[in-house]
Amino acid sequence: MTEKRYLALETEIARHYQSGGADANGQVPERKVSEGGSMPCRHCLQNIAAGEEYLVFAHRPFPAAQPYAEIGPIFLHAGACSRYEAFSELPAMFRDWETIMLRGYGADDRIVYGTGTVVDVSEIAATADDILRHPDVRYVHARSARNNCYQCRIEPVG
Repeated sequence: MTEKRYLALETEIARHYQSGGADANGQVPERKVSEGGSMPCRHCLQNIAAGEEYLVFAHRPFPAAQPYAEIGPIFLHAGACSRYEAFSELPAMFRDWETIMLRGYGADDRIVYGTGTVVDVSEIAATADDILRHPDVRYVHARSARNNCYQCRIEPVG
């Protein structure tokens, strides 16, 4: 198995949104109170507990706008949380999920066609390895299989 890391939203970006910075659509993040359940914070990669405040906003997990740079809604704790740092371990938030979508992207941050697939969460590591072996793939997005929402980035170490 390839050594890989699961990368959460960078702290600098999280703090931008938590301090009221504009999202990818130029809007201030909406503030809500969690009812619990599967509501993953993209910075700590933990579910936001019932009663906790969170933000919902439009995020583009790519360095620049271009035709393949999808913008979509994501959640973030409203207050500061620690960034997920167990990089080589599958984030615990996925353990309660049934399926997930994985998709490969090239060095140009564009989808590498033929790499997208929906798998059982128990197959994330092995399937990410398979996708990362493709000569044109530099990283993989883990996305919700139901709503296509961005969860985290998976990339090889080294």
